[in-house]
Amino acid sequence: MENIMKSLAHVIPSSTKEQGDISLLQFLDLQQLNCLNESIEHNFKSIVSSKKPNTSSSYLESDADEQLLLNIAFNQSVRVKSISIKSTDIAHGPKKIKLAVNRPSLGFDDVAEAEEPAVAQVLELDEETVKEGKPVPLRFVRFQSVNSLHIFVVSNHGDEEETRINAIDIIGVPVETTKDLSGLKQQQEN
Repeated sequence: MENIMKSLAHVIPSSTKEQGDISLLQFLDLQQLNCLNESIEHNFKSIVSSKKPNTSSSYLESDADEQLLLNIAFNQSVRVKSISIKSTDIAHGPKKIKLAVNRPSLGFDDVAEAEEPAVAQVLELDEETVKEGKPVPLRFVRFQSVNSLHIFVVSNHGDEEETRINAIDIIGVPVETTKDLSGLKQQQEN
């Protein structure tokens, strides 16, 4: 276990990492991923398809207005402890976001006026947190068995027409009761 933790040390800054915390992007179900109001040229999949925090020049940008609704599906249950959202253009960077969990068909009408507890958590991100992509701790009790995480970007820092996100990361742990059964058939055949 110690060797695994050392190999994962580069994934999450040590100041926010507890033992066992990892980037949950590796558990994304890319087929079920979608984003409402995303630009065709600068879409959500372009920043998460590698299943690692984006370091390329790709970015997600909103289309018709500043709002975005990211619907993030996982291929197994996870416990989410924190999220980080990075934008190199602070005026276009997310300011107010709302988080919901396990809502398979969520649209703008479902979250636009919703406040806690109808949504799991409402966050105001400060400029430094967004510029540096600092992890923001979540109310861990509300994110215990997450199959899908929904991030509604309500506004951005500069009241701009478009919101831009360069990278996103979701930090936590997989739920231990979920097992990967992909190797089961191979064992039975042997």
